[in-house]
Amino acid sequence: MSVLSRRKALKSLALGGAGIFLAPNILMSCGNKPKKDKLGVALVGLGYYSTDLLAPAFEQTQHCYLAGIVTGTPAKAEAWQKKHNLPDKNIYNYQNFDDIANNPDIDVVYVVLPPSMHEEYVVRAANAGKHVWCEKPMAMTEAECSRMIEACKKNKQSLAIGYRLQHEPNTKEYKRIIREKLLGKVLKLEDAAGYFDGRTDHWKQKREMGGGVLLDMGVYAIQGARHGTGMEPVSVVSAQTSTTRPEIYKDGLAETAIATLEFPGGVMANIKTSFGENVNFLNIHCEKGTIEMAPYSAYSGVKGKSPLGEINFPYNTPWQQTNQMDNDALSIMNKQPMLVPGEEGLKDIRIVEAILKSAETGQSVKL
Repeated sequence: MSVLSRRKALKSLALGGAGIFLAPNILMSCGNKPKKDKLGVALVGLGYYSTDLLAPAFEQTQHCYLAGIVTGTPAKAEAWQKKHNLPDKNIYNYQNFDDIANNPDIDVVYVVLPPSMHEEYVVRAANAGKHVWCEKPMAMTEAECSRMIEACKKNKQSLAIGYRLQHEPNTKEYKRIIREKLLGKVLKLEDAAGYFDGRTDHWKQKREMGGGVLLDMGVYAIQGARHGTGMEPVSVVSAQTSTTRPEIYKDGLAETAIATLEFPGGVMANIKTSFGENVNFLNIHCEKGTIEMAPYSAYSGVKGKSPLGEINFPYNTPWQQTNQMDNDALSIMNKQPMLVPGEEGLKDIRIVEAILKSAETGQSVKL
């Protein structure tokens, strides 16, 4: 495949979920009022993901742009404002965040905070009349997810969860193979998502902030099982959590977790997630052969193979994030449903809670 044709294929796949494309400069609302050709996005939280991936992604987006920031660190605010040429009125802290309601530059609030803060800032953003994008994991509990969804519905604002892979072409391809049963029925599945995290005092090592591997990398393993089978699990058959570094992952906090999920028809998925080892694969065993994705959740690219051929549309970091934000912006501008709404994030958190319950009780948990 030539570079040009590959780019065309990527663009087609990337925008496929966004519906019929209309040039933003001629989009009109019902009242004949011209819409913005780009949506202004405010990032809430300026940690690694915002700094190293989302900010560079905004340099490539076509349908949205970095319009503002929310941070509790004055030095970060000053550095970001200077680097990204942000006006004073678009710089917020956590105390004056609600004033964002009066800023027409900001159309979308993108919450990129520890999970323990997601509910508060999604609800506040929705109450301020802003569309919301929320990084995964959506929240710490199913109840929090439900309240976030309700707040956005009440305020007539869209809510999207930052599952970049659901916008990603290779992920879409293996899902298509499963959905169209091109290899027959799924028989079983195994996947693993993990990396060695050498940090000792990050929020991922603090239970009260949403730490532990299940809420972070565990969501990738759960998504792999759900989308790899094309079904929703009916139970957690068994689960175990462990750590080899109890001085870091304290009081039973999971550094590693394994679980067996049962899907309709008796299809079993064995999943693993870890902060203690580098592992990233998805094997979907079907009647007519196996889909092997490795890596299946990397920022730099997802690739794989099946009896039908190679699954590999190459791209560079941070294309996934650029693609995700542009797709979500187009959905808002075209008044279409979000590809990954809040309900999708809730499904994963429900499974996380069931895995934790199964690991604690040693018993299976119905979903």
